[in-house]
Amino acid sequence: MLWLYRLLFAPVCLVLAPVYLRRMWRRGGYRGRFGDRFGAVGIGPRRTGVKRVWVQAVSVGEMLAIGPLLQGLRADGVEVYLTTTTSTGYRVACDKYADLVAAIGYFPLDWWFFARRAWRRVEPDLAILTEGERWPEFLHQAHMRGVPVLAVNARVSDRGYRRMMAVRSVVRPLLTGLTRVLAASEQDAERFRALGFAPAEITVTGNIKLDVAIPPLDAAQRAQLRRELGLPDGPVLLGSSTWPGEEAALVAAWRAARAGGQAVGLLLVPRHAERRTEIEALLRGEGLTHHFRSRGAAAGLVEVSVADTTGELRKLAQLADLVFVGKSLPPHTEGQTPVEAAALGKALLFGPGMTNFRVIARELVGNGAASVVADPATLTAAVSSLLTDPSRREQQSAAARAWQQANQGAIQRTLAVIREQL
Repeated sequence: MLWLYRLLFAPVCLVLAPVYLRRMWRRGGYRGRFGDRFGAVGIGPRRTGVKRVWVQAVSVGEMLAIGPLLQGLRADGVEVYLTTTTSTGYRVACDKYADLVAAIGYFPLDWWFFARRAWRRVEPDLAILTEGERWPEFLHQAHMRGVPVLAVNARVSDRGYRRMMAVRSVVRPLLTGLTRVLAASEQDAERFRALGFAPAEITVTGNIKLDVAIPPLDAAQRAQLRRELGLPDGPVLLGSSTWPGEEAALVAAWRAARAGGQAVGLLLVPRHAERRTEIEALLRGEGLTHHFRSRGAAAGLVEVSVADTTGELRKLAQLADLVFVGKSLPPHTEGQTPVEAAALGKALLFGPGMTNFRVIARELVGNGAASVVADPATLTAAVSSLLTDPSRREQQSAAARAWQQANQGAIQRTLAVIREQL
């Protein structure tokens, strides 16, 4: 089936190129290291006697999650070539891991010539793909060279599972080079088994994002951050990784809380910073004073603060008293991660669309750490209710911390398998 994949790859890329080029232009930051996309990776020759690992983490969330893995590999004397797919992921990698890895670059396009060119330059002893990354040509090049490939924190979304099961006889041969699956949950392990992976190839190591360690802000740092954002004193409602439509729903919930006598601030962190123009039009239309973090420190207090920056959510969430997790209100169905907010002990709200985090969302609700809101009206009611009930928020906060602590250990289990492979 690989020959068909190779045959179709080029024309499909040409058809989709305008869409992706427009997206790259909007997000910016893609000019640097553009040759990486075509296999011209910037990493030097291997050092004698030193193991080399190629780690691919697609975007910001995955990039932040692999920090402890990179630290563990560095402590073992392993050399890492770290790649990502997005410009935001690349910036986070450069900011956080430049001293932990041998080189940082972009993942090559998964066509045979580009993948082969990259593999010849990198020459890893082991390759690691995070979460949903599964590239047939990349895996084939590894298989041809006898290099094991681990899927770390591996998961299969509902939509991806339905699609792959519909063409399972085609998909499984394309994933031959994937030698070991370290599943994020038992549900994900079951899905990999259904796709044709042998039980011996699958290990449930747990979700490495649950081992998150967030440096706490002290009182002075929190006060400084509030001033920079223009947030007034009092509780803060945070919209975490919001998508279109959710900012308007949060503004409506915030207005209702203010009308009910709650002196609450609203902090919006959109999933894609390039949506700032759209969000600003919404806020202007609502007649609200606002500030965008990308423009520097706020000159004074505002009604709505928008953090249109990258890689700051863990820090910003420390100011929140109540967190709504985005991409979860209809028509959105997949959800963004609630893990960081739970680890910080925040009272949580999210919509019914949390399929990418179905198990985590179910556990959080079951443990009393989170509540599900069906629509914007329900969100408004839940926000007002929680803001007027500090004891209930504290109960949710304690439940969230307890859940996160009970689910730690995935990093060490994952590192144990990596060391075994090396």
